[in-house]
Amino acid sequence: MIDEEQYRIDILTRISALTRAIQSVTTGLLDDHRRHCALEAVRLGDDAAREKLREATGAINRLVRS
Repeated sequence: MIDEEQYRIDILTRISALTRAIQSVTTGLLDDHRRHCALEAVRLGDDAAREKLREATGAINRLVRS
């Protein structure tokens, strides 16, 4: 779009829409992981639970920092 010299505001609008779409997919994946993998691990109550919760925490931290 830049090479085609399209209007910069239109480019920014598209980037914003793509960013929101990616954030939506990301939060959906994290929620799915939380509901399935982490919840199951917590039910087991062993080291797998701690690892799954660490994974989820790491993913949340990466999401917040971006």
